[in-house]
Formats: sequence, structure tokens, C-alpha cells
Amino acid sequence: MSLTPYRHAAAAAGTVLLTLTAAGCSGLDRTAVGTFTYETGHEHHTTITSPKVIGCHHFEHPGAVAVENETETDAIAYPTDDCSGGDSIYIPSMTADVVAPGSGPWLSYSFVH
Repeated sequence: MSLTPYRHAAAAAGTVLLTLTAAGCSGLDRTAVGTFTYETGHEHHTTITSPKVIGCHHFEHPGAVAVENETETDAIAYPTDDCSGGDSIYIPSMTADVVAPGSGPWLSYSFVH
């Protein structure tokens, strides 16, 4: 009795499984599963469900003064439009934060990936 045909089938199945796993974890279209809610300076609340992880996102005008990150991914809020600047704030998954008194609003945000 030869095990060679079974080994070939197992190798082929393993290759297919590995390919599907790699394609699913590519991260290009990955989302931060959950909701990301923010409040603007005009007390307007916006909730985004499962936002994309990749890229710089913008808060509505005039910017966010409070953020609730109920996603499975950590976020960073920035005082600039282009997700840059040293005065950013790290907002871990399942937490919330507000701008410090006397500080301006956050204008953009990104997710840690």
C-alpha cells in the first residue's frame, strides 16, 4: 500500500488553505471591526461602522472634540488634516478620549496596523 496519493492530496489541500489564508490577511481591505464614534465641536455625533484600517481619515468640520473607539483596532487622532503632527493622541481599542481643555479639535485619525 502506497501513501503517495494521500500525501499529494494533503499537500494540495494545504497549499489551497495557505493561499486562502494569505489572501484573507492581506490587509488591503481590512477593517477595524466595530464602531468609531466622534463628537464635533457643534455637538454632532457621527458613528462609523467598521472603518478601513489603511489610510488617513478626516473628521467632519470643525473637527472632533471626543472620540469613542469601540473597534478591535487602536487609533490615533491628530490635530492636522494629514494624520501628522507631534500632538497626536493614542486611543486604544474599546476606550474613549476627549481633547484637553484649551486645545483645538482633532482633524484626522488613523488606525494602528
